[in-house]
Amino acid sequence: MNTIIFRTAAPAITALTLVFAVFVTLRGHNEPGGGFIGGLIAASGLALLGLSHGVPAVERLLHLHPMSFAGFGLLLSALSGLLSLPLGRPLMTSQWAFPKLFGVEVALSTPMVFDIGVFFVVAGAMTSIALALERREGGV
Repeated sequence: MNTIIFRTAAPAITALTLVFAVFVTLRGHNEPGGGFIGGLIAASGLALLGLSHGVPAVERLLHLHPMSFAGFGLLLSALSGLLSLPLGRPLMTSQWAFPKLFGVEVALSTPMVFDIGVFFVVAGAMTSIALALERREGGV
């Protein structure tokens, strides 16, 4: 499976997969998708890069251990639920803001922050598992 075509195409496919994962995560609040599915797509892209170029290449790309991303995502998800408490609302009540950027109203919400946290948890955990399996199998 270590052909020159696979090694040449894998970085481009990984980049497209990561962009698609972000799209699915941000789109998922109002339509099918979300943080869990986006995280799985991102992890599959990183696993593909690990298969083609080896685990060290993925570790260099991420700069941190994948479980660090999972921990960050868990913290982000928990904080999104706690944000309602200082505002005098019940725990995990959704908070919305509608700032205008370049004349366009953008809807920002705590459920979106929660989805982004789930994205990091799933992507970090699944990438960690995939890299551990690739490392155990000997990889590239």
